Amino acid sequence: MHEPGTPDVEAVFRAEYGRAVAVLVRFLGDIDLAEEAVQDAFTTAVQRWPETGVPPSPAGWIITTARNRAIDRLRREARRDERHAAATLLNTPDAPAEEGPVRDDRLRLIFTCCHPALATPAQVALTLRLLGGLTTPQIARAFLVPEPTMAQRLVRAKAKIRDARIPYRVPRDADLPDRLRGVLAVVYLIFNEGYGGTPELCAEALRLGRLLAELMPDEPEVTGLLALMLLVDSRRAARQDEHGELVPLPEQDRTRWDPGLIAEGQALVRRCLRRNQPGPYQIQAAIQAVHSDARTADATDWGQIRQLYDQLMALAPSPVVALNRAVAVAETDGPGPALDLVDGLDLDGYHVFHAVRADLLRRFGRATEALAAYDAALAHTENPAERTYLERRRRELARG
Repeated sequence: MHEPGTPDVEAVFRAEYGRAVAVLVRFLGDIDLAEEAVQDAFTTAVQRWPETGVPPSPAGWIITTARNRAIDRLRREARRDERHAAATLLNTPDAPAEEGPVRDDRLRLIFTCCHPALATPAQVALTLRLLGGLTTPQIARAFLVPEPTMAQRLVRAKAKIRDARIPYRVPRDADLPDRLRGVLAVVYLIFNEGYGGTPELCAEALRLGRLLAELMPDEPEVTGLLALMLLVDSRRAARQDEHGELVPLPEQDRTRWDPGLIAEGQALVRRCLRRNQPGPYQIQAAIQAVHSDARTADATDWGQIRQLYDQLMALAPSPVVALNRAVAVAETDGPGPALDLVDGLDLDGYHVFHAVRADLLRRFGRATEALAAYDAALAHTENPAERTYLERRRRELARG
């Protein structure tokens, strides 16, 4: 994929690549051909725009140029086959105007990328590639896999869409709830991967979240996911100290939290509350809103957070939700009851489980067991910031 080389083209690329690919997929019915046509159009923009200036409608220019390039290519390659028919169809006067709103095209593409026939890693990769415009090397680096592995994943995903004739459309109303859950899970997975140390992925997830909220304003869980990501991301600047070490939520400098993101996220949470159709993402967003309301860690309303986790456990129970609920229980009832809850969870491969358990054991005065729990947490994470934090806490405990 060609990466734009001027600021103007770069800005249009980031804002409009997914839209352009979505329109071309609808025209062509072929993801690879659509990608190539849009990439050719941006290459042409890099060559022309520095001299001619950015056109009044840069997105329309890109889409029109890409469509024309695709038609030319199909005509050159046509041998009285389906591609010739496609080229004829594309050149009919009935083709939709490319400068009008194309909201449904992007929505169709998101649901195509996140079709349940595709494995989750392929859904994530394809979403980043087609909606975000990230290159294969960029996606591979973000997910810590070799570039050839990611390239094969993308090729297989596109082939599956083609060979299984996965439809390029928004699901029927009856299928939408299950399919939407998959879409939101992919976007949140992208966000969480980024929050572990790749800001670009966080930015992509937020952009996709905003896009979904724009395209599906009446879906409360879409609003809830966007609110959740905004409120979590508002703490980014305070999450690490000047040495790159992880700073846990109670120790963060709250003056470094982003008030704009907090205000936007809280407004979305209030909108969800007015709808009174609670779902897992909305409840998680409400929990983050309670955290963001507290001027200091001591002012946190842990009782309300515990109630929200009770509600979340009723709607979407999982060991990770139970672990987070136990953290709230530790603040309301003390480390003993919380430790009983944590010890009943099957999360041995999850470093956060061991870190929470280590902290509870430390607070309960069981130092030897806490040291072993810190060792287990360190054995299950490679994140440098998290490792530095855990190592420091272990050293402090060992010194007594």
